[in-house]
Amino acid sequence: MTTLDWIVLILTMTAIPAFGLWRGRGGSTTSHYLLGGKTLPWYAMGLSIMATQASAVTFIATTGQSYVDGMRFVQFYFGLPVAMVILAATAVPIFQKAGVYTAYEYLERRFDVKTRALASIVFLIQRGAAVGLSFYAPAIVMSVIFGWNDRVTTLIIGIVCVLYTTKGGVPAVAWTDVLQMLIIFAGLILALFTVVSLMPKGVGFADAVYLAGAVGKLNAVDTSLDWNNRYNLWSGLLGGAFLALGYFGCDQSQVQRYLTGKSVAQSRLSLIFNGMAKVPMQFFILFVGAMVFVFYLFAQPPILFQKTAMEAIRTQQGYGTVQSRFDAAWQKRQDAAHALSAARARNDESALAASVAGYRAAQKEMDAARGAGIKLFEKAQGKPGYNDTNYIFLSFVTRYFPVGVVGLVIAVILNAAMTSSSGELSSLATVSVIDIYRRLMRPEQTDRHYLLISRICTALWGAWAVVFAQYARNLGSLVEAVNQVGSFFYPVLLGVFALAFFFPKVRGNAAFWAMLAGEGVVIACAVFTHVAFLWYNVIGSVAVVLFGVLIAAAFPEPSGHTLRNGIVD
Repeated sequence: MTTLDWIVLILTMTAIPAFGLWRGRGGSTTSHYLLGGKTLPWYAMGLSIMATQASAVTFIATTGQSYVDGMRFVQFYFGLPVAMVILAATAVPIFQKAGVYTAYEYLERRFDVKTRALASIVFLIQRGAAVGLSFYAPAIVMSVIFGWNDRVTTLIIGIVCVLYTTKGGVPAVAWTDVLQMLIIFAGLILALFTVVSLMPKGVGFADAVYLAGAVGKLNAVDTSLDWNNRYNLWSGLLGGAFLALGYFGCDQSQVQRYLTGKSVAQSRLSLIFNGMAKVPMQFFILFVGAMVFVFYLFAQPPILFQKTAMEAIRTQQGYGTVQSRFDAAWQKRQDAAHALSAARARNDESALAASVAGYRAAQKEMDAARGAGIKLFEKAQGKPGYNDTNYIFLSFVTRYFPVGVVGLVIAVILNAAMTSSSGELSSLATVSVIDIYRRLMRPEQTDRHYLLISRICTALWGAWAVVFAQYARNLGSLVEAVNQVGSFFYPVLLGVFALAFFFPKVRGNAAFWAMLAGEGVVIACAVFTHVAFLWYNVIGSVAVVLFGVLIAAAFPEPSGHTLRNGIVD
């Protein structure tokens, strides 16, 4: 990077956390540290909720996902607005009126302590793994820019993130998220304008869109019903809605955001805002990735986007043949793209049909040539499964973006990584202290004691995330990996909260055993079927509810409380 890029990077990286710490100042209680004293306005909560999702994984992996697989991943979010409306009507007023620190604290009031403990443990396992994936994303940034070892960069990012979160707590995290999201929106718009401006002369915006669509990169909606297809309209509306219900309704990293609200109305507004803005934002990010694909029609990309992998195959026998094949395939595709644009400009229908066919055939040859390079690297490493999706957008940014813009984009990605990770660390610390430590180990300590333990737990979970991040390199696209992890655990949490809210006859024992049985069903789906992971959320949630109702009917339990509209009396 240039000197100007470094200046922009350092100023942005300094200003965003400083703003968060300044806005979050003045609190010295556990309530302020974990819930911000319940003083946050709806727009701060809404942007904070979005920022927790819009991590570095979003920018690094989602753009690359579109480059490789087109825009069909946007269907994953189609069920999100539905989930936000449901949660605004149910979970928000129930949690707010219950006056709890965590969602799982409510489960003890509704069921018993063992159900609360099991739900807390399920959350800690899932979110502990997810924060490790978030930590690995900035390591990719550093390895692309500087060629640093990803283990070292993961450790550095982890230390900085832990220190920042330990100091400021939820208020600092939330207000940092607000500024972060504003810069993210500006960065996305700037990225799109930059990509389009770099297109060769004669290739306008409309031409770029046509070229992307001609090879399926704009395949935003797939109406086919295929249980084995990860992303189609039905898996997005149903599976995506159930995943969003589990994530926003049962994951403490999200529930903690709207528990900081001044009122039920403010918390509801934050969720509705997120439901309205999230799908357009993801569409925009995926569209940027599609435009990067079009750019590489006219500027030759490397065979592999990961620098270390590319350097490794250069020393392998057969590299010259693979590179020559790749060069020829790219040249053929470039010629086919120019021919297609020319036919479109002439409005020649017969030539256009022939050009589209030639263009698609050239793309298949390009994919095959790149596949040969991937196999060469896998042979050199002695193991299959190489995936460089996470490196595509960063490789493009560092090579082609204007001076100064590179620094801004890298700063946005790094800050997104740290703000989303700090929110996750804060939620992990909250559950560890409130649901495990205070409830089961040391229930009669001072507020100062719990504040200290909260900071210690934040540091311990940060250390765990750094360790788990070393495994993330084997998981391919991070944006898919983080949702796959969630789909193994959210169904159980969503199912038990559905039992808590809507099935008053179900008691603690039934809920506890239903959670275990539901997790068994999810694992069985993963091991013995080829059902796409989004459907785990539907199958697992329904299984927990069915098991809970059946067990409650077979083994009825007495109740010491009543339930009205989900509120325990």
